[in-house]
Amino acid sequence: MAKFRRKTCIILSLFILFIFSLMMGLKMLRPNTASFGTPFGLDLLPELHLRNAPLGNKADFQKSDRINMERNTKNPKAADMSVRPSKASEATLEELPPLNYFLHVFYYSWYGNPQFDGKYIHWNHPVLEHWDPRIAKNYPQGRHTPPDDIGSNFYPELGSYSSRDPSVIETHMRQMSSASIGVLALSWYPPDLSDENGEATDHLVPTIMDKAHKYNLKVTFHIEPYSNRDDQNMNKNVKYIIDKYGNHPAFYRYKTSTGQSLPMFYVYDSYITKPKMWANLLTPSGSQSVRGTPYDGLFIALLVEEKHKYDILQSGFDGIYTYFATNGFTYGSSHQNWAKLKSFCDENNLMFIPSVGPGYIDTNIRPWNSQNTRNRINGKYYEVGLSTALQTHPSLISITSFNEWHEGTQIENAVPKRTTNTVYLDYRPHKPSYYLELTRKWSEKYSKERIAYTLDQQLPAS
Repeated sequence: MAKFRRKTCIILSLFILFIFSLMMGLKMLRPNTASFGTPFGLDLLPELHLRNAPLGNKADFQKSDRINMERNTKNPKAADMSVRPSKASEATLEELPPLNYFLHVFYYSWYGNPQFDGKYIHWNHPVLEHWDPRIAKNYPQGRHTPPDDIGSNFYPELGSYSSRDPSVIETHMRQMSSASIGVLALSWYPPDLSDENGEATDHLVPTIMDKAHKYNLKVTFHIEPYSNRDDQNMNKNVKYIIDKYGNHPAFYRYKTSTGQSLPMFYVYDSYITKPKMWANLLTPSGSQSVRGTPYDGLFIALLVEEKHKYDILQSGFDGIYTYFATNGFTYGSSHQNWAKLKSFCDENNLMFIPSVGPGYIDTNIRPWNSQNTRNRINGKYYEVGLSTALQTHPSLISITSFNEWHEGTQIENAVPKRTTNTVYLDYRPHKPSYYLELTRKWSEKYSKERIAYTLDQQLPAS
């Protein structure tokens, strides 16, 4: 009997040892971001924190168009905890992929911090009030207080950085290059002008262009709706840009079907200005015309509503882009309309440049705008947009954005971060560079497909 009990104890001990070894093995196989203390399925619960609509559109979109499952919880009862960014091994210039100069990304140089600028700029963005006082009273007011509380639902791997910091600019150029992006469309205001929450940034252009050139990137200009923008000062500012930056090796020019190499200018909120005024600048007979002069270029209008198509034609623009990353927010940003827009552009000799974003959320600056949030769905939202854009055989594709952190459209590296008041969104279960890697994948696909359909278009009809 004693011999049987001893044998039983040995078998039981071996069984316990096996179970323990199995559990330790499974633990080693879990992702680094996982925690045994996290209840299964918790991350699938929809949260209340989503972000806004760029134009303050009052339309209420159908709930079926909304995807609002981002993990972003206000007021968690947890100690301040920030996950340190992982140090990814940086590729040498020789290891970086070929660049696709038909893929553009919108870039913002308006951020500042005390070390480089004497104060925080843009990271301390105010919480914007709803236009209806009855709704506005239900939401918080005031400004964000960096570095832990910033005007974004995500947190950058580089922290609350300064756009003036040369090392930040270099990192950004390297990240774009690693994503096989060929051109950055730089948000631009004339010298001494800025957006209402920032400061003048034109003085940063030379450094940005120098760093871009180091990585073989090109720079084009995304002209913002500065105060009193009209045909006369646009003429002056186009001349300023070309005269000052046009000889830099990083200055972008697009080779047209007629063999010309022309500068390109994206014109944000172009619909604010009347078509007749644009025609003064963009048609050969206009009083401020740049056509046929050394200051000629490709001027790309923002299409928001369907009726803008005809205004754009009358204005003399060379193409359209759609900018907004929220599918369904505007006519232009709705994926279902891109094929029709491409046909319209083909019929009228216009460039069609759809804008694709990885998602959209701006509730840290527009807390009332959750209906326009678009969840990233671990990259699926981005890939659907890129696939839809490719199907139209576009002239170019633009990405909204590299670093518009306020609206949660960035593909720049982001990291997990938690404070006593906020849990920021992140790219988990993927790594901080996930959206750069997705961009590289689709850039390479676009490059191959563009060669194929461009050749098809050049073949004579049988």
